[in-house]
Amino acid sequence: MLEKLNLSPAAVHAINPKLVYARLTGFRRDGKYASMAGHDINYLAVSGALSLFGRKGEAPAPPANVLADFAGGGLVCFCGILLALLDGRREGRVVEANMVDGTAGLTSFARFEMAKGARGAWGNERGGNLLDGGVPFYDTFRTKDGKFMAVGALEQSFYKALVEGLFGGTELHGRVPDRWVPGNFPVLRELFAKRFLQKTREEWEGVFDGTDACVTPVLEHGDLMARGFEQRPIVTLKGAEVEGSGWTGKALKPGEGGREALGEWWGLEEGVEWKVNEEGVFEDVKEKAKL
Repeated sequence: MLEKLNLSPAAVHAINPKLVYARLTGFRRDGKYASMAGHDINYLAVSGALSLFGRKGEAPAPPANVLADFAGGGLVCFCGILLALLDGRREGRVVEANMVDGTAGLTSFARFEMAKGARGAWGNERGGNLLDGGVPFYDTFRTKDGKFMAVGALEQSFYKALVEGLFGGTELHGRVPDRWVPGNFPVLRELFAKRFLQKTREEWEGVFDGTDACVTPVLEHGDLMARGFEQRPIVTLKGAEVEGSGWTGKALKPGEGGREALGEWWGLEEGVEWKVNEEGVFEDVKEKAKL
């Protein structure tokens, strides 16, 4: 608790009321788990999210620490900070976020669908639904070289392209059973699995790249490095006149772009309201406080 270090919102804002104070916790700051230690898997567990991941009949499978730590926690808190910065009052802003509610919010779709029962996309037990590997046309399949392809052919036109890519030109094409009959799922899954095992992942890329079958390779981190994958900013902001992807090909380094942001976003003039000191830190000229 920052209060124990005398860094409560009131103490910080007494020094600089313009600062945005962000508080991110794992569990909620009240209730049963407030005083307990935890990790990503624990926040997922009590938010209901962990129960969604895993194969049918197997134990829940934690998705590394991506969902609670980074998405439901860090990213949600970051959005709160941006909202506070854009708030016209700009004084005494305190951002509260926790990984339980952040993650529960991200998985609310599944929770609402479950309330519909069998009529919804998540009405069955884990691993038996439309979007969690419960159907053979939204799942992963092993290839001849021990790698995997991901299939997401939900819409009929996409499914048609999937079947064409898998069986087009073979005697089996045209005799694939109706995919919307649940009793056919085991048959379809076996057909797809056997077919994917007949080619390597690279060969299947050659079949499905450029199609609308919604079939892509499951790339590992080594694959990304070998293919020269470049991590771009997760979002870009451009004017309406800019066409294309919006990507300029240049990632900002820490601190880069700060001058432009202070001028364009908040209308603060360098040398009048702020300056950069010899340590490279942006300072408020009038109050001598670090921004």
